[in-house]
Amino acid sequence: MGDTLYDTDLIIIGGGPAGCAAARMAASVGMRSILVEPDRLCRNLYRIPALNNVLGGYTSGPELADAIVAELKNTELCRLALGRYVTELRADDDQVTATLDTGASLTAPYAIVATGVGPLQPSDAPWITAPAGLTLPALWQADADDDQGRTLLVLGGDRPIGTFLRAHPTTDTRLLVAYPATDEYKIDEIREDPRVTLLPVDHLTLHGGEGAQLSAEAVGRDGAHRTITADAAFLSLGSAPAAPPGDLTRGPDGYCPPTDQHPRLLVAGDLRSARFQRIMTALGSGGEAALHAYYAARDLPIKR
Repeated sequence: MGDTLYDTDLIIIGGGPAGCAAARMAASVGMRSILVEPDRLCRNLYRIPALNNVLGGYTSGPELADAIVAELKNTELCRLALGRYVTELRADDDQVTATLDTGASLTAPYAIVATGVGPLQPSDAPWITAPAGLTLPALWQADADDDQGRTLLVLGGDRPIGTFLRAHPTTDTRLLVAYPATDEYKIDEIREDPRVTLLPVDHLTLHGGEGAQLSAEAVGRDGAHRTITADAAFLSLGSAPAAPPGDLTRGPDGYCPPTDQHPRLLVAGDLRSARFQRIMTALGSGGEAALHAYYAARDLPIKR
């Protein structure tokens, strides 16, 4: 590798677990990489207070994130481009070109795209009607100490609810979880928690209220109407794929299946699919993508 026509052997877009794993794997086989990340490395890991499905003895996101960041900063073959983002990604027969927000361009034989997902807001959910322009905080932003004894309306049944409950096992915060039928499979891990009241709905209309109070009108799956009141509302709606503009091929749901991409564009982590969004799968897919680029650059067949 190291062809002088290229800026690097591998462009990695996204500094979460998948992108960081790709950089470490690439370095282990002698590949140079440039990792582009608009924020800090592993920023979402720092928001996860409790882990129970990651190997290595890590029990919190910040603990794991600190370890990953320390390793990346000591990876000599990886150059970090933090505070930058890709405005356009193009691939042709010879190379990949990533244009940055500064106007500069990076070229390499391959790029790994691990930009992950971003949070959905009420306006993104067809089963919610909310005031125009309303934005709500995600559940991970709730302060368990401030919310002691309060009732929180949680919109959506995504898995950060379980993380919140595990991180605060003694909190007496009550969660009213309104969720559509498509989230039914997600709420199994919280179903038995006495602090949770599950509200399966077909539609929910969110209203404001006086002071910190709010109310919502819910239509249940049986057609019954009910009024919900709470002290505050938080989101657990899930996420939408956050892919850079350019030559990535998106599916109908906006995700970028790896098998549908140009041979020089490798997708890793949460951007691949809505179904396998876990830290462990992100780490594995990032490492696999780096090896894919390594073998492809040497015209070695990849057997599956």
